Amino acid sequence: MTAKRAKKKARKVVAPLRQSRSARQKRSGLEIDTDVALLVDELGAMIDAARKQVAVTANAGLVTLYWQMGYRVRTEVLEGRRAEYGARVVPAVGKRLEARYGRGFGEKNLRRMVQFSTVFPDTAIVAALLRELGWTHFTMLIPIKDPLKREFYAEMCRVERWTTRALRDRLDGMLFERTALSKKPEALIRKELSTLREKSELSPALVFRDPYMLNFLELADTYSEKDLESAILREIERFLLELGASFAFVERQKRITLDGDDYYLDLLFFHRRMQRLVAIELKIGDFKPADSGQMELYLRWLDRHDRQPSEQPPLGIILCAGKKRETVEYLGLDKRGIHVAEYLTELPPREVLEERLHRAIEAARNQLVVGAGIDAATGIAPKPKPKERKK
Repeated sequence: MTAKRAKKKARKVVAPLRQSRSARQKRSGLEIDTDVALLVDELGAMIDAARKQVAVTANAGLVTLYWQMGYRVRTEVLEGRRAEYGARVVPAVGKRLEARYGRGFGEKNLRRMVQFSTVFPDTAIVAALLRELGWTHFTMLIPIKDPLKREFYAEMCRVERWTTRALRDRLDGMLFERTALSKKPEALIRKELSTLREKSELSPALVFRDPYMLNFLELADTYSEKDLESAILREIERFLLELGASFAFVERQKRITLDGDDYYLDLLFFHRRMQRLVAIELKIGDFKPADSGQMELYLRWLDRHDRQPSEQPPLGIILCAGKKRETVEYLGLDKRGIHVAEYLTELPPREVLEERLHRAIEAARNQLVVGAGIDAATGIAPKPKPKERKK
């Protein structure tokens, strides 16, 4: 073998070795990059969790401090004293605290702390709320005059973990007045809110609304039920926000076959917290009694064929352009798991909407009071009189 041929043969042997070494180095470099990326993600998650915990702890300490300061000023300075005394002491204290600790402790915030301890007098309730609510949440809740309404927003904020922006949107959208809960007697509202506070369980009365605000759909002056359905699916994210937290979209035009006939349910959702399927039927006209029969058929089919063993019985919402309240009342649809609600594609002025909702709440409560023989002042039904013994 000549020297030239031997050299050529040696190159053929060495080249794969070089390529193999290069591939190994490349693989080794990729493995290191992957390990570094994974380690950075894991350590980053630890840092984020620690920061969140620090923020939660700091928030809890700050809100607790504000409550204690408000309670101290209210009980030791304002209660049992003349108004002139408080009018002189609070500004003076606020001015000195502001000079020493900053604007957050000035007179204005000091008076807000007093209001805080007044409208949230139970420290145990405050302790439960501040795990999810920050001071800004509380400053938005403090001005609400109705205690039941304030408790509703506070507990829903805690359970659904609303941001301050979400809370503001729901306050502006008059969520409480639009819930089925607001139409009940006060004693029943207190009972539902107590269950929500103690067990964090959402009932249909807390979840369902009337009316639903669908102005974002931007429908033309005339539209069909198909147009309404298509618009909802096009704006499904905003529609889910209007429905409320925990709703998940399942299917449109759900086919239901009975005796060889096909029926189609407009929209099917699932509510994760209630663990229930929620069927929605869309009507462009006024509610009709036949609509409830159709919905009841769908609910029974879903209960038999689609409901999982761990789930609660399905519920239905009939969304219509006009709701005939007296007809709905006579049909007793709530007991059958059916909620009838109007939808508004154009929002009236806030004053008009507010007045309309308050009238609806008053009318609904009066009907419940009269129908159940409930005391209008207490919201409690009288105890049945004992039967007289025959002599």
